[in-house]
Amino acid sequence: MSRVFMAVYPPAEVREHFKRMVDGLAVARPREKSVRLAPPERWHLTVAFIGDVEDEDAAVEALLEVGEAEAPTVRIAGGKTLGRKQFKHLVAEVESDDGGIALRRLGDAVRKALRRRRLPFDRRDWQPHLTIARPGQLVGAEELAMDLEHLAAYRSPEWRLDEVRLMRSRLGPQPEYDVIRTVGLR
Repeated sequence: MSRVFMAVYPPAEVREHFKRMVDGLAVARPREKSVRLAPPERWHLTVAFIGDVEDEDAAVEALLEVGEAEAPTVRIAGGKTLGRKQFKHLVAEVESDDGGIALRRLGDAVRKALRRRRLPFDRRDWQPHLTIARPGQLVGAEELAMDLEHLAAYRSPEWRLDEVRLMRSRLGPQPEYDVIRTVGLR
């Protein structure tokens, strides 16, 4: 069994720009108990979480079909928390000048391709975001509110989201991701 998902990754220069901002957030400060910060090389937008599959071939076929989708131009802008109480994640949102239309089309194309192959996927409404940290109860409400203010004012350089990757994940304290296949968008 493989645990797989489809994701897009910001280019190195966008990750570096964003990292400079994240380094100034309260969640990035050293603590007695470590806040689980996502390392910059793993910052990604999960387009669809597929989960455990016995055979990755159907997921690869779905990914290849997604290559027909339009490549939106996006930027990291804003932030919020996702999850419940001590399980909250601090995330950065992603926006585009077209109001997210091309991003929604990409998400729809991925879900359509997965349905055609009868692959399971998380059916919740897709909210494009990059997970910054899993602070849980380690960050106070005031610090978290300040971090959200900093994120609200932040805008990264734009980039063309020009490829989607099919990824395999291995869980643990520091999850590991392997690229199974990459497809370019038009």
